[in-house]
Amino acid sequence: MPGSMTEIITFIFGMCIGSFINVCIYRIPFSKSIAYPGSTCPSCSSSIRFYDNIPVLSYLLLGGRCRHCNASISFRYPMVEIMVGFLALCMLLNFGFTFEGFIYFVFVASLIVLTFIDIDHQLIPDVITLPGILIGIAASFALPAISFKNSIFGLLTGGGSLLAVAWTYHFITKKEGMGGGDIKLLAMIGSFLGWKGVLFTIFTASLAGAIVGVIIMLSTRKDMKLAVPFGPFLSFGAVLYIFLGERLIYWYLNPA
Repeated sequence: MPGSMTEIITFIFGMCIGSFINVCIYRIPFSKSIAYPGSTCPSCSSSIRFYDNIPVLSYLLLGGRCRHCNASISFRYPMVEIMVGFLALCMLLNFGFTFEGFIYFVFVASLIVLTFIDIDHQLIPDVITLPGILIGIAASFALPAISFKNSIFGLLTGGGSLLAVAWTYHFITKKEGMGGGDIKLLAMIGSFLGWKGVLFTIFTASLAGAIVGVIIMLSTRKDMKLAVPFGPFLSFGAVLYIFLGERLIYWYLNPA
C-alpha cells in the first residue's frame, strides 16, 4: 500500500477512535456504560444514526447541530477526533506499524480521555489510571525503550513524588492540595515511560501549568487561589516526552 494512502487510513482510523473517546469522556464520570446504548444527543437523548456519526464530516454536514432537536453540539467533539487522528498519524510516522506504536497510542488515547474529564469535572477516574498502571508494567516486557525495572522505578518515582508534595502541602497549610487522581496519573505515566519520563513530565507540566495559570489569572483577574487542573499538564508532558523527550533532554544537557 502506498505510503500516503497508509497515512490517510491511519488518520481516519484515529478519528474513529477519537469518536469513541468522546463517548468515554462524556460517560465515564457518570459511571455509564461506554458500550451501550449507542451514541445519543446530549440534549434530547435521541439516538444518533451511523450516517450522523461519521467523524468530523457529519458535524460539518449538520452544521454542528442535532438533526432531531437542532441543539448546538460542542466543537470539542470534532476537535478531539482530529486530535486523535493526528496523534495516530504521529505514532505511525515515529514507530511504524509496531507493537510499541500501538501501546503508546493506547496510552496517549487514555491520557486524552483523562485530560478532558479533568477539565470538565476536576476528576481523574481510577477506572483508567489503575488498570493503566498494570498495563504499563506488563508492556515493559515488550517495549524496547523501557525495562520492567525502569517501569517499576518510574511508577514509584511518579506516585511517590506527588504523594510527598501532597503530604508536605497538607502538613504546612492543613489543606488538601494535590489530588489523589494526579498521583495515580503520574504513577501510570511512570509505568509507561520510566523515571526519566516522570522527571521530564513533572518539569514540563509544572512549567506549562505555571504559564497557563498566570495567563488565566491575568485575563480573568482571579487571585492566586485559582484552582487549575494539573492532569492536562501532566498528560501534555507525557505526550511530549514520547515524541521529543530524549532529543530535548540531549539538547538541554549538550548545548551547542
